[in-house]
Amino acid sequence: MPVIITLIIAIFLILISWTWHNLGNIDKSKKIITIIITLIILSIITFIIFNISKSEIPYNSEEEMESVRNVLVFVFTLINGLITMPAIAKMLRKIDENDIEKDEASKKFILILVIFIIIIIFECGYLKNIQQEILNIYTKALQK
Repeated sequence: MPVIITLIIAIFLILISWTWHNLGNIDKSKKIITIIITLIILSIITFIIFNISKSEIPYNSEEEMESVRNVLVFVFTLINGLITMPAIAKMLRKIDENDIEKDEASKKFILILVIFIIIIIFECGYLKNIQQEILNIYTKALQK
């Protein structure tokens, strides 16, 4: 378990530093706010996806469901962040530096959103499968 936690922390730090770097010369306080807001939005979206995917999963207790939810929402927020945050940060930097027209930026944001929606659709099914497998492993462990 310590290896997994270390890996998750490393991924989190990579995500933050990659996003920070892609924001370029934007003011530090704006960078921090952008990263925090984006992570909060991604966490909420991932939480909603988890709740949709758990609808048919028979958890034995509320505590069991909360434990699985906390881990999966955190891990998938990081994954979603790696997919979207650096690209969004780069677009924000280009807008801030006037390297891109607003129309072109809008089109690129829409493209990122469409890709993210497609990923979310697959993620919902994947989260459902992961939850079911976690419960299967847990049930087998209890039977021994």
